[in-house]
Amino acid sequence: MNFSKKNHELQRTNKIIVSKILKYVTIVAVVFLLSAFAVNKVVSVEKGYDIGDIATDFKLMNIDGKKVSLSDYKDSKGFIITFTCNTCPYAVLYEDRIEALNKKYASKGYPVIAIMPNNTDIMPGDNMEAMKTRAKEKGFTFPYLMDEGQKIYPQYGATKTPHIYVLQKTNKGNVVKYIGAVDNNYKDASAVTERYV
Repeated sequence: MNFSKKNHELQRTNKIIVSKILKYVTIVAVVFLLSAFAVNKVVSVEKGYDIGDIATDFKLMNIDGKKVSLSDYKDSKGFIITFTCNTCPYAVLYEDRIEALNKKYASKGYPVIAIMPNNTDIMPGDNMEAMKTRAKEKGFTFPYLMDEGQKIYPQYGATKTPHIYVLQKTNKGNVVKYIGAVDNNYKDASAVTERYV
């Protein structure tokens, strides 16, 4: 009889514990879902530019401590805007190819302007010091700008790194002429069969 009473009390205690655990798990799940929704809402990408749209100018901090805008390039014919970063493995695979684009086309009036779009609170490996270090290691010859507050990449509609936008200067402004990838083989530059930029 005494054993049965203790067993009953133990079962009751277990039910209470399980009930509390389920409530806690449910609360955590709801908070997680709400926070995930809020994060997605904050960083959602706008539609961005289409071919033929006029790209607005920007003024972003470069790794040299100076702000850079497209209007600084008085003699350029256009730009190769590249959204890239230190931490994306695809972006890293394209670093040498992006540098090669700048070496080939900057002298023809189309310099590369690289923009790092990530939130550095979430991706500390993309902070300004890391950007400076990476640019020095790789010998970047183009500006490497930080999209602080993530205001520019949504205007463009950039959804990945690297994401390329070729702009052409006209009397109306900087017209978007190309949106997409550098080429058709991210893994192996020597195996590329189509160069898009």
